[in-house]
Amino acid sequence: MIIREAQRTLRALAAGFPIVSVTGPRQSGKTVLVKATFPKKPYVSLEDPDTRELVDADPRGFLHRYRSGLVIDEAQRSPRLFSYLQTIADESRQPGRFVLTGSQQFGMLSGISQSLAGRVGILQLLPFSIAELRAASVTLPDLDRLLFRGLYPALYDRKLIPQHWYASYVMTYVERDLRQMLNVRELAPFQRFLRMCAARVGQLLNLSSLAIDCGITHNTARSWLSVLEASYLVFLLQPHFRNFGKRLVKTPKLYFHDPGLAAWLLNIQDPDHLSLHPQRGGLFECLIAGELLKARYHRGLPSNLYFWRNNTGDEVDLIVDRGDELFPVEIKSGQTLNADLFTGLDRWRGIAGSASGGCLVYGGNESLRRRETRIVSWRDIDAGRLVGG
Repeated sequence: MIIREAQRTLRALAAGFPIVSVTGPRQSGKTVLVKATFPKKPYVSLEDPDTRELVDADPRGFLHRYRSGLVIDEAQRSPRLFSYLQTIADESRQPGRFVLTGSQQFGMLSGISQSLAGRVGILQLLPFSIAELRAASVTLPDLDRLLFRGLYPALYDRKLIPQHWYASYVMTYVERDLRQMLNVRELAPFQRFLRMCAARVGQLLNLSSLAIDCGITHNTARSWLSVLEASYLVFLLQPHFRNFGKRLVKTPKLYFHDPGLAAWLLNIQDPDHLSLHPQRGGLFECLIAGELLKARYHRGLPSNLYFWRNNTGDEVDLIVDRGDELFPVEIKSGQTLNADLFTGLDRWRGIAGSASGGCLVYGGNESLRRRETRIVSWRDIDAGRLVGG
């Protein structure tokens, strides 16, 4: 078993809150994590229709049966449960008594905000990070194979062909769950929407263009995208709000949490095909931005990532807001270093008046330094150090 970086955070939350919630995409390892962290707690899954019917019929009696504590998987499937958990949490502040998991932010977080605010410690769990694989002595493949394979735990726990696994994942979870949430009657437009989102990874989001290409309305595109976000399939990277005397772009960028899923949606057939694909750079940005996001989420912290771009074309791929400084990170998928790769960082220093040279994460295998700038191979990335906190 690969030890998750989030396990330490989960234990810390359970020591201070009566209820702990673990959310994240399906198949990101939530159940494995909570069972490994709390091996003595009883476990029930509300995916089981019989169990869910029992809970819905008598939530008070169900919780009374597990007075000493319980792990409840896919807790958002029984919304009534949250009010009863609130009563129990208020009666007894015993830390770490109940552990909830869920794969949809809408159900979990709305239930928490309405009934359990202040009583729940929240952890967001994403698929494996490069650091977790390194710590487990898992041999990292070359970059194109990693982008093609992605980082979902199932692809490292079992001998699975990525194309087969992603086809099943999308059919079983993505299409089923999201179509139910959105009440989508025709599958084809939704499938097209998923693939068009993958075709836009690392790009500024243009909802109107996305809607036209998919043959749906602007409002439908907005609704579908919000559900993809809530299901931890995609995330929007917001532009940094600080004005440096030039007009800034205000449109977010679109990324997938896992490059392997995006590669499958792009119909990339194998790592060799990926190496020549026009979206290779966008998939590499997904990988690196995702690594930094995991470093925050797995420590129980919100994202502090932005990008910066002005109307003259000056741009930095990531801006890490560390509170006392803004730290720029450029992401380049190429293996060859040249002066052009540092243009964005050089212009950032001039406009922002920053002494920090920032960091360049690239697709090569050697880490070194160029004057003010740290040059980091994707293999050596220390996301925790970069994001701070």
